[in-house]
Order: sequence, then structure tokens, then C-alpha cells
Amino acid sequence: MSINRRKFIRGMAAASALLPFTGMASAAVSARAEKRYSLSLFSKPLDSFGIGFMAETVAMAGIGGLDLTVRPGGLVEPASVAEGLPKIIEAGHRAGLKTEMMATSILSAEEPYAGKILSTAASLGVKHYRLGWYRYDLQKGIRASLAEVREKLEGLAALNERTGIQGGYQNHAGTMVGAPVWDIGELVGDLPVERISCQFDVRHAVAEGTNSWILGLHLLSRNIGSLAIKDSAWQLKDGKARLVSVPLGEGIVDFDRYFAALKELHIVAPFTLHVEYPLLSKEEETLSLLQKQKIIVRKLKKDADFIRSKLEQYQMESQ
Repeated sequence: MSINRRKFIRGMAAASALLPFTGMASAAVSARAEKRYSLSLFSKPLDSFGIGFMAETVAMAGIGGLDLTVRPGGLVEPASVAEGLPKIIEAGHRAGLKTEMMATSILSAEEPYAGKILSTAASLGVKHYRLGWYRYDLQKGIRASLAEVREKLEGLAALNERTGIQGGYQNHAGTMVGAPVWDIGELVGDLPVERISCQFDVRHAVAEGTNSWILGLHLLSRNIGSLAIKDSAWQLKDGKARLVSVPLGEGIVDFDRYFAALKELHIVAPFTLHVEYPLLSKEEETLSLLQKQKIIVRKLKKDADFIRSKLEQYQMESQ
């Protein structure tokens, strides 16, 4: 990367930090809005490109932070977190990006690398991590399964307290714990939100509760630590309906209702943008790295601008 290009990216990132995320002119309000509604990119779709390309691309798209994969097969392997995570975060910093979020596979405080991952991340300024996903044991039954999960979450809450970090359990479409959303309320409802929270995923909530998802948002409103944002559409193929990921605003998620509810319920949490639709077509995969980057930047910026437009539309900064 040339020096001029590096200066351009740094300058653009710095300028973005000074611009109000919600479009307001006041610098003081801008700082509060950025802190309250920061936007990070979940790194998974760019992991294979490497951190240099990723950081540069995310900065060019005007997104201010990274939500890193710190799990088996991710950007940072659990066994090498002490050496790998600082390097990845520093590479992001060089592009003007914050790293305050990460996604892990942690399900228990007793796991071999759980303590090391969380203490290392917290020392580097990471404030929030996503847990792995629990599964119901139908042989034991739903309630017995929830009781076991609750015990693990209590252990993680204690570990999070010691390390100074917040955990978040994501509601996911399918049959895993959290898909009905109501079970998360039962699991984390009375745990300290600064230690164990819900990463509310509106796409999955809508997929599993086309109309009732809003009730889950109300239920979990005081337990939400982060907001995973993405969209999808139903597609009928061979007589079977399936969900297909699409850019924000092009699917079935009612984002007007969603942002209005965030404001009404005073839900203030960082956004993590999950891009699950293809960033490159098969034909585009053959292009040069620079050409690929231009295409990816354009798509990421479109999603980021969509979020900004909704925050401005609903004057979220006035909460």
C-alpha cells in the first residue's frame, strides 16, 4: 500500500470519527452518538483476505470498528490468543479502527482457553464478546437443558467480572437455545447485564417470529449488550421455503419498526454488521485484489449508510 494511500485511509478514518454517526452537526453530540451507537463489521466474510486487506477495506467503507473472530478457524486461534490478538488489533488501529467486540466459541468458564481469551481481550480494550451456541438435549428435556445452560452462564458471569468484560449470547434461527428468544429471557433475565447480555439479532428474531419478534425485543430490552444487524428474504425452491441473506433493507426485516422500537425502549448498544450475502460473485472472484476491494467497499458502505440513515431518521441521538 502506498504512503499516499495510507495517509488517505487514515485521514478518512479520522474524518469519519469526527462526523456524527447520526448526521448531527454538533461535535459533542457526535462523540456521544458514536460511543452509544458505534458500528463494527463482523470479520467472518473477510477473514480469508487477511487483516491488512480487511482493515483497509473496512476503513474505506466508513465503518469504525472490527468484531473479530477469536475461535477455532477464525482470525485468531484460542491457543495463540496472547500472541495473535494484539497483532490483529494493532493492524486495525493502524487503519483507524477500534476493536471493541469479538466472536468466540466460549460456552463455559472451565474451557481450557476461556480465561486466557477474555483476560487478553479485556487488556487490549475489547469490551464485548459473543459466546458460542448452546444446544438443547431433548433426551433430558427443554427445562433440564436450560438449567444446565444457566449454570454455565453463571460461571461465565463470574469470570467476566474478574476479567472486566461483557459476554453476549446471540439468538439464532433454528433449534438451538435462543432461537425462540423467550428462553434467553429466562436464562439472562436476572444476571448483571454488564457481565452477561443478549446479542439481539433482528434477522434471526424475524425469521423465527415473523410478527412476534417485537415481543422478544421488549422482553430482552434491559438485557441487550449488542445488536447484530442483517436482513434476509424468503425463497421458495422445490416446494420448500428457505431464507436467503440480502443487503439491509432488501428483505423481510421491518427496519422502521425495529429502529422505532430501539428508541422507544431506550436500547443503547453497539451495532455489529453481519454480512452473510455474497460479497463477490463467482465471476468477480477472478478479478484482481484491488478490483475485488472496490466491489466489497461499495457493498459494505451501502449497508453502513443504511444504518446511519435510520439512526438519523429516528433521531436516536435524542434519547
